[in-house]
Amino acid sequence: MTGSETTPQSMTSAEDLRKRALELQLAEMERDEKIKAREATKHAEFIEDFFQKHIGETERAVIKRLVMKAAADGKYEAMVYSFPSNLCSDSGRGINNNLPGWQNSLQGKAKELYDLFEAVAKPQGYGLKAVIINFPGGIPGDVGFFLTWEPPVE
Repeated sequence: MTGSETTPQSMTSAEDLRKRALELQLAEMERDEKIKAREATKHAEFIEDFFQKHIGETERAVIKRLVMKAAADGKYEAMVYSFPSNLCSDSGRGINNNLPGWQNSLQGKAKELYDLFEAVAKPQGYGLKAVIINFPGGIPGDVGFFLTWEPPVE
């Protein structure tokens, strides 16, 4: 070989590629852990709020806005609240199966909201539907409370 001949461009070693792949995997794991920690914090805050606090004017205003928006869109119902079904004393079984007395499984703000519905909205002709709105892994996930104002069926 003479000095004028070009040498093939050197390749990145397999070891360097493995290190890079590992670094990327570790970075992804760290990102996932941060997301899980953030979600756990949000969940803990929701649980504390659900069991320790009461329905306030801010939440009532949000519900009113949701109802007015749905009505303006020509709808007859609006989802006004949602919460994990495992916060029901029966993990949402009564709601999922539409069993009589499902409301007796409610706790915390869900019970307070149901009682508020009974005292204020029901006498004004509203209805309330409680529905399991998702099934992660095939099991009941979240409960949605839907305030309804459909005309009576005659």
